[in-house]
Amino acid sequence: MSAPPPFARSDLVALVAIPGVGLGFARGAERWALPHPDPMTVLASLPHDSTPRWVWWGRETADLLAAAEVPIDRCWDVATVHRLLFGGWRTSTAELWAVLHGLDPATVPTMGQLDLLSMTADEGDPDEPVRPDGHLRPEWLDGGLAATPGRLAVWAGLVLVAHDRQLGLLDELPDPDRARATARAESAAELLCAELEHHGLPVDVAEAERLITEAAGTRPHDHAEEDRRRAERDARVLAHLRGSTGVNLRNPAEVKSMLRREGLDLPDTRAWRLERHRDDHPLIDALLRWRKAERIATTYGWSWLDDHVGGGRLRGTWSSTDGAAGRMTASAGLHNLPAEMRTIVAAPTGSALVRADLGQIEPRILAAVSGDTPLIEATRGDDLYAPIARRLGVTRDIAKVAVLGAMYGATTGESAGALAGLERNYPVAMGLLGEAAESGKRAEDILTWGGRRVRMWVDPSVEGNLDRAISVAAARGRYARNALIQGAAAEFFKVWAITVRRRLRPLGGRIVLCLHDELLVEVPADRSDAAATVVADGVQEAAAYWSPRPEVRFVADVSVVARWSEAK
Repeated sequence: MSAPPPFARSDLVALVAIPGVGLGFARGAERWALPHPDPMTVLASLPHDSTPRWVWWGRETADLLAAAEVPIDRCWDVATVHRLLFGGWRTSTAELWAVLHGLDPATVPTMGQLDLLSMTADEGDPDEPVRPDGHLRPEWLDGGLAATPGRLAVWAGLVLVAHDRQLGLLDELPDPDRARATARAESAAELLCAELEHHGLPVDVAEAERLITEAAGTRPHDHAEEDRRRAERDARVLAHLRGSTGVNLRNPAEVKSMLRREGLDLPDTRAWRLERHRDDHPLIDALLRWRKAERIATTYGWSWLDDHVGGGRLRGTWSSTDGAAGRMTASAGLHNLPAEMRTIVAAPTGSALVRADLGQIEPRILAAVSGDTPLIEATRGDDLYAPIARRLGVTRDIAKVAVLGAMYGATTGESAGALAGLERNYPVAMGLLGEAAESGKRAEDILTWGGRRVRMWVDPSVEGNLDRAISVAAARGRYARNALIQGAAAEFFKVWAITVRRRLRPLGGRIVLCLHDELLVEVPADRSDAAATVVADGVQEAAAYWSPRPEVRFVADVSVVARWSEAK
């Protein structure tokens, strides 16, 4: 075969691609193999408007597609859907196949296994990918798959088998249609993660070098010079002490004792608490300045720049789920870049950045998934907390803390009194959170609105220790009520992101950062206004697709900037 078979948009086609070998396809009972040294060029040549929904095993295929910039929107990633169904962070093809077939993942065979039992076991036909015991053959997983192009087609057939098993499991969930929609969206989000990893975030390297130099000095020649500069940073803080200067500023306990000796008796040394006392003593101002410089010097310093920034792009690994409630994750500081370093994220010449942030997303998600009528009413304004405050008879700040506390499981502090008001005025929403908390306390897994399984844990150390058992159960309860909302918010965010990704393509734009509830888009400067409209309209399109309550209003703050730091 010199070209792929004709596909219709309504088709579901399994895809296996190995560079230097070719492509394998499976559709229903049909199987094809296409030898080709560069299989991605074949896929890129297909007419985009008639491509099927592709099904593949996992991230390896998404990475190939991202690197070749093949424009695919509709897909099913078996490994990603497995995490949706079963929770967890990562899995292998062999393990997920075992789970889908009722086999113990601990019995997955590996290359090189040899014992008295395996020597006499029936290994079956080595040209078949599935062993007689039902497990995938490790030889195929360890390179044997690429032995002939024909094996790619056989392997694609197994992808369809895994897909069909997953559909059966999704059909067992409370809302199968919703769960299937989530599986499709999560798969597209994993493909977006592959693209984020490939393209990277645009960085002004000169600005990064300026900030690092300001915090840590010029690039050190050796470790001795690095240690000397570290001591100099410490000395600028310790100079404010009246007594001993032998304090390890990287040890919170020693810092707390240091402050106490200077007459500053604080319960902890968290930044927000120190900020309140910044004007009380020059030591605190120096300590806060030291922390910012230290973070840049040690975490975002010269080594970070060398390891993760190349060609004017910051690159790290991306995943569409954190293994818990399903939030996207990234390494290399992409999700933890200090505010003072956002100035380094800048549009290249001829381009602009569009930044958008979902407004008050978590309480709006709570309104949508709970169907609480008064809370839904509150979402119709730009500021959701103001009507809640009026209804509770408290200040806006207290109302905000109370609502967030209810979702995070905080029942003490200044919002404690307002929580009772929330229970009276928003009983449906609070009841949903309470049910999740009780499930968590019982160590029962919970399902997010989209059907993601969030695993609860059991701590064997609580056996015979009632106080410890109560504490662990309470922690699970807080985690469960938060995961219920965080998970649904992550699902909404990813639907928004993949919607924007698809709509940006005609404009030559692409998403370069997904940060919790925030999107950053890179686009040609002369199309930035059009891209901003796409991003804003994408919120409503995502809501129409995802939200169970169309009357819930979702909002986003959208702006066109040259640098990330210019956004509000």
